[in-house]
Amino acid sequence: MLKQCEGSHAVAEAVALCRPEVICAYPISPQTHIVEGIGEMVKSGELKDCEFINVESEFAAMSVAIGSSAAGARTYTATASQGLLYMVEAVYNASGLGLPIVMTVANRAIGAPINIWNDHSDSLSQRDCGWVQLFAETNQEALDLHIQAFKLAEEISLPVMVCMDGFILTHAYERVDMPTQEQVDAFLPPYEPRQVLDVNEPVSIGAMVGPEAFMEVRYLAHAKQMQALERIPQLAAEFKSVFGRESGGLIRSYRTEDAETIVIAMGSVLGTIKDTVDEMREAGHKIGVLGITSFRPFPLVEVAAALKHCKRFVVLEKSLAVGIGGIVATNVRMAVTGMGLKGYTVVAGLGGRAITMKSLTGLFEKAGRDELDPVNFLDLDWKVVNKQLEREREKRRTGPAAEAMLRDVGAVAARNY
Repeated sequence: MLKQCEGSHAVAEAVALCRPEVICAYPISPQTHIVEGIGEMVKSGELKDCEFINVESEFAAMSVAIGSSAAGARTYTATASQGLLYMVEAVYNASGLGLPIVMTVANRAIGAPINIWNDHSDSLSQRDCGWVQLFAETNQEALDLHIQAFKLAEEISLPVMVCMDGFILTHAYERVDMPTQEQVDAFLPPYEPRQVLDVNEPVSIGAMVGPEAFMEVRYLAHAKQMQALERIPQLAAEFKSVFGRESGGLIRSYRTEDAETIVIAMGSVLGTIKDTVDEMREAGHKIGVLGITSFRPFPLVEVAAALKHCKRFVVLEKSLAVGIGGIVATNVRMAVTGMGLKGYTVVAGLGGRAITMKSLTGLFEKAGRDELDPVNFLDLDWKVVNKQLEREREKRRTGPAAEAMLRDVGAVAARNY
């Protein structure tokens, strides 16, 4: 059924159609509307046989999710930014225990300074936590990915994050095709947990593991991710057969067949990039787009295949690995090792900074001439940055630390003399 609604409400309805049995939630912008929407459905009786648990923190939300999932309940939660960081210990525990929890991450910048707007710093900070990470380009894809996420999580017994851009998607009103309960039931079977806590047959979970077995346990988590790498495109094909539209998968190519330059990105910025590429194509530029849906597991083989005919790639990422540059780009470079491609990292949109077609056009034209630096910062105000750097240099030259250092040097020189 076609309907116009906010992205958060679309996700709330999609989650409800998956028949969750436990929802545990703590509000944090910009995910709050999702759990509010589900809470209203539970209270009204529209979502039956589901317990909505208000908790005192994000750490508690994931802890409750671990308990309910271990007890055999289909479990869902949502968070963002500092909320995700607050629950990190439990996030690792959830994947380490192999619990099929589904969680929406409404992507938002991490402070300090405090910033509530969108970038991918939160999810990407947890890239090694053992969760599958799927990134949505549109609200329709966010809706669809949640339905696929429950099936994927429960088949391989591994938790899944569905990442959607905060405010850009969560608070945007778009037309979506909302599936029926019958369609979702045909795609997503009732939850049959692989492991269940039972008072009649008590077991211990999360016990201590020594050096003789810990590496093997971690490898098994990696092996599950490799299973997901195979299963994700299969689920996308199954989803299309039931719902009649393509959604999900590992990667998505756009106008790459004859492209000499391919731009790689994740999330909602792909829409702006595609519009820019369309205009540049009309002007004669051979440029295309590669959207990455599955960041974890990372599709090395598929990315390499998508880039094998181009001359260069540009990774546009809404995150920054401080001290080195790119996060997504590091994974892409691993995929194309030995292929002889020129690669550029572009950090953009941090803290919700607008990414405009005008800026992208200039950037991509420079890339086509191979005039970019290895790491670039789109629309960075260099006047502000250089002014602050000069202040820092001046402090080092004249501040108390510098004076103390000069005194120490003078004392040493006097003793030596």
